[in-house]
Amino acid sequence: MAYDADRSLTRAGWLIALLVLTGGCVSIEAPREVVVDQLPEPERTGVYHKVKKGETLWRIAKTYNVSIADIIRVNNIPKAATIEKDQLVFIPGVVAVKDVVLETDDSQNEFIWPVQGKVIRYFHERNGEQVSQGIDIKTREGAEVRAARMGRVVFADHLSGYGFTVILDHNDGFHSVYARNAKLLVKLDDYALKDTAIARAGRGSNLAYLHFEIRKNAIEDNPLFYLP
Repeated sequence: MAYDADRSLTRAGWLIALLVLTGGCVSIEAPREVVVDQLPEPERTGVYHKVKKGETLWRIAKTYNVSIADIIRVNNIPKAATIEKDQLVFIPGVVAVKDVVLETDDSQNEFIWPVQGKVIRYFHERNGEQVSQGIDIKTREGAEVRAARMGRVVFADHLSGYGFTVILDHNDGFHSVYARNAKLLVKLDDYALKDTAIARAGRGSNLAYLHFEIRKNAIEDNPLFYLP
């Protein structure tokens, strides 16, 4: 699948800033379990939020109007870790506990899983010299890959190190990247609603999987912080 050469030239600088190319090799090694010996020392002000089923770090941060980076820093959350039900997360700079609303009118702006399957490679997991910029999700060859969030297609073609790739711009500094596809179902400048098919999953050297990234201001972040 090809795209307009003039458009690709005008976006070359943007693509270089957005993507740090990796080989995307598959590893089935699971991350080590993180054991927290004690709760973090509170800063000047803050509250402890008890995580409920379905809550994500992103939704919690939005509810309290606190950055994910601040929550990660004060709680010493490893970049490859996820939050779990009943976990206590310290929210700095706030004075009252809030309820996290999971279903809201801006549901098109919430992330969902692009495919269903087991995570077989985690964020920033190493495989030799390669460091994963996202996660690899095992699926079946030809499975529909769905938009994790509403966005505009800013790249839909073959990308070195990624294979056939779709990149969606979510118009708020976020981009999502869907790589290792067998077939692309969208083209440049298309708009994709959340949960609509944008590609069909491809096959690696020994199994089918999707490589999925979430980037904020062109910097990769752990997708598991955003997925329910």
